[in-house]
Amino acid sequence: MSLYKKNSCVQIAVMSAQNDPLSITHSTRRSFLTGMAAAVLWLRNEPQLYAKEQIMLGTRFSREGIKRLHETMASYVAGGERPGLVTLVFRNGETHVDAIGTHEIGGGPPMRRDTIFRIASITKPITGAVTMSLIEEGKLSLDEPVDRLIPELANRRVLKRLDGSLDDTVPAERPILVSDLLTMRMGMGAIMSPGDYPIMTAMMQSGVFTPFKMPIAKNADEWIARLEALPLMDQPGEVWRYDTSITLLGALIERAAGKPLGRLYAERIFEPLGMKDTGFVVPPDKLHRLPVTYQKNQQTGKLEVWDPAGEASFFATPHGFPGAHGGLVSTVDDYCAFAQMMLNKGKVGNRQVLSAESVLAMMTDHVPKDVKTRSPFVPGFWDLRGWGYALSIIRQLEAGEPRGFGWDGGYGTVAYWDNVTGTIVLLFSQRLVEGPTYSEIFHKFFSEAYAALNQA
Repeated sequence: MSLYKKNSCVQIAVMSAQNDPLSITHSTRRSFLTGMAAAVLWLRNEPQLYAKEQIMLGTRFSREGIKRLHETMASYVAGGERPGLVTLVFRNGETHVDAIGTHEIGGGPPMRRDTIFRIASITKPITGAVTMSLIEEGKLSLDEPVDRLIPELANRRVLKRLDGSLDDTVPAERPILVSDLLTMRMGMGAIMSPGDYPIMTAMMQSGVFTPFKMPIAKNADEWIARLEALPLMDQPGEVWRYDTSITLLGALIERAAGKPLGRLYAERIFEPLGMKDTGFVVPPDKLHRLPVTYQKNQQTGKLEVWDPAGEASFFATPHGFPGAHGGLVSTVDDYCAFAQMMLNKGKVGNRQVLSAESVLAMMTDHVPKDVKTRSPFVPGFWDLRGWGYALSIIRQLEAGEPRGFGWDGGYGTVAYWDNVTGTIVLLFSQRLVEGPTYSEIFHKFFSEAYAALNQA
């Protein structure tokens, strides 16, 4: 167990499953609590999000609640649901981190606090923050067409029918805007409804859409050329479709900044926040901290290797055009630092990394009701959620569901922060999801994490 300062709060390392999960010390930073209280006032423009909740200064997590959270998560590891995981819960300067299990089935290195995970789509909020920083500097504008920086996508054609042939199109009624990319309304993305869709086949064959894999392209220009060859599925702005908009956003901000994405993210987010283990590639000297990723074989029910550890991992080698939609690796402490910055209205210490206005814009629902009606994702999705700039907004609190703002990752990661209670909850693991809805372990994680908070 260790106790040390990092990223303006006291971090508490909790023993792994083999040790006593209750051997915890804690401390509270009063100055941080003041910022959390201010966050309540800041979010009054959307009081329906948390109408019955108020921040409680000075409270701590319940000791019994933290024990139950550990026991519940450990039971899934012991039952073989996944070989290991790391959880983090934070509130008011108090952090509990629990590392359980191992890097691979049957053994391997133990999960640790500094284990590096492929975080998949919880990359998206970070991409949103980088984009907003460029907008603050005037390198981009929310309402400008992407054509200025990506002229290849000017004068788009749009399918007459979603299941129609690729040459049965009409002209786009307007260009794709920067805001369309942040809100995933460019007119291109995953089709979640069953059926035969030639456009989805073409996207996957060309490498424009690669589920659970990063774009395989030498550079952004090559990927854009593949996208350019395809019509849009929908008129820009009319339908919310998952993923592709954020991949294109990565190409856009790379051109806007005139820098590779890795360097751009490092300069604007990772270095100011002290996120020393976050990036698009795992360096050779850190590969021993990267676990195996698994996928369940639907025929046999067994977990099979999706991406190996070590030098054979996809994330061990630079691949030209990284995935702004889901290509980062990180640790729970690094991602907690990002979430804290968002909780603190863009400020880290004495540095304003992102303006309060930009943070508020990111965490405001920008998808109109009529667009939600036309945008099936999973049943009930829009009843519970909205979508801001590159992140999800929880609009209705329910048991076993997250609170506040954040998103989920397809490799088995979830990350949410709640401005009203000043809470951050993270669960990092490496097993591919089997659909767009939460499996039981995530429902249990949210339930136990918030129960520990509420009982304090």
